[in-house]
Amino acid sequence: MNFAEYLMPLAMAGCLVLGYCLKQFKRININDYIPTILAVVGALIAGSVNGFSMESIIIGAISGLASTGLHQAFTRFIEGLSGNGGKR
Repeated sequence: MNFAEYLMPLAMAGCLVLGYCLKQFKRININDYIPTILAVVGALIAGSVNGFSMESIIIGAISGLASTGLHQAFTRFIEGLSGNGGKR
């Protein structure tokens, strides 16, 4: 099974941008809800592009969750390159 065939780049990119924006919103602590929000938004994006079938909704939700992991991996990579663990 190829996991990449279950990802939708458009939903993943949209969720990555939304997740970044939500992470920057400091007034309320929304960090615990970001994966759930991105799964729902990813499902809505994929459903609106490909039609609301169970398959497209699941692919969108997986893409939304994958964008969360992609953000974390990128953040850890950048922190590793800086050599100070991301601390200023």
